Amino acid sequence: MSKLKIQNTLENTKEEFIPVDPSNVRIYACGPTVYDYAHIGNARMAVVNDLLVRLLRTLFPKVTYVSNITDIDDKIIEAAQTADIPFQELTLKFEAIYNEDMAALGVHRPDVQPRATDHIAEMIALTKTLVKLGHAYEIKGHVLFHVPSFEKYGCLSGRNRDEQIVGSRVEVAPFKKDPADFILWKPSPDPLPGWDSPWGFGRPGWHLECSAMSEKTLGLPFDIHSGGMDLTFPHHENEIAQTCSAHKKINNPKYFAKYWFHNGFVNVEGEKMSKSIGNIRLVHEMIKEYKGEVLRMTLLSAHYRQPLNWTKGIIKQNSTMLDRLYRTLKDLEHIDAYTNNHALPQNILEGFYDDLNTPKVIAELNILTNKVSKADEEEKSLIKYCLLETGKILGILQQAPREWLGYGQSKNLDEVTIENLIKERNEARRKKNFEMADSIRKKLKESGIEIEDTSNGTTWRSN
Repeated sequence: MSKLKIQNTLENTKEEFIPVDPSNVRIYACGPTVYDYAHIGNARMAVVNDLLVRLLRTLFPKVTYVSNITDIDDKIIEAAQTADIPFQELTLKFEAIYNEDMAALGVHRPDVQPRATDHIAEMIALTKTLVKLGHAYEIKGHVLFHVPSFEKYGCLSGRNRDEQIVGSRVEVAPFKKDPADFILWKPSPDPLPGWDSPWGFGRPGWHLECSAMSEKTLGLPFDIHSGGMDLTFPHHENEIAQTCSAHKKINNPKYFAKYWFHNGFVNVEGEKMSKSIGNIRLVHEMIKEYKGEVLRMTLLSAHYRQPLNWTKGIIKQNSTMLDRLYRTLKDLEHIDAYTNNHALPQNILEGFYDDLNTPKVIAELNILTNKVSKADEEEKSLIKYCLLETGKILGILQQAPREWLGYGQSKNLDEVTIENLIKERNEARRKKNFEMADSIRKKLKESGIEIEDTSNGTTWRSN
């Protein structure tokens, strides 16, 4: 039997996945900062992690998936001030929108979705421990982590000393002991939001929250820590330093998380998404134009670690592919997929188990659909089983085929009118009045209705 292998960023190699505790696989993913709508890059992380969790649940009896909500941050404060509303009102609004938009893409809610503001006490306790152990220091109301105190710093990203300083996104303040040192706690002058702490009224640094919340919700060590590739440094690097230092495991980065799982970037029409370019693609807007499964299929069409070029062409390509798979299921609607003791073929399993190689899995599904016309009943049963069971893992083919394809649905004409027009057309055809028959077909098409002549009569669907 094939074994699941995933690319472990920490080791920079593909490794067999062996859980810390096979009775409960534990995963933590860095979730959204909720001050605005999620873009398609944010959605890729959510969809890829949803896929990973779905696959793991076919292999292990229990999987606990945690993905946090960052609801205190400089960008949040700025957005709330601009909107002239309390920051909590802003974050609750966009947290709800985020969850609704991800649900439209078939993303299941995490088992636990902790908010940063509910874990301030844990962050303060972690900071106190780091200060006590000499890994952090207080100066001018700030508490900073002293990077040179953690010799393994850079173990995840592979960055050298100079690269760490340049890429740290941390202001080189004059009071720092080292340019790479990063903030654990900082002052919050009135009227900015904050909390009482041993170092005065303030708020946590961004990196601190995930160390605190992952340990609180999952315990240590847990199996997989995931997120977008852009979080590898400095965010995830800092998490390792904080957690391992606090637990006196400075030579063992795996004490925090055993595997690190990162997805690649999404570009738009060959360019990096950027507000300055004006090419940000918001999920909230895209689900108004495209079906959620189409967007999900597009996000899974490239291997999760590779860059994905988001274009109208690739969306259309995946929409057509999904229609084809649904049409195959419709053609097999009278076939029972579960009467026989079927199992997913090795080719499909190898795709999933080889670091979630979705392009291979999707290719195998297309190969199966090509075999339907020449398949016997037993083979058709297996093909349908493969489509349904693979679809459950990929998060596609979750609708009734007739509903997806638009059979019996019309936005412009009522069903009685459509059926009467079809009767008129069929009568015209019987009388060999093909001009009238074609005219009726054209009228239906202009109203968004496609008709299909089958051995069982004429059917119709919305186009």
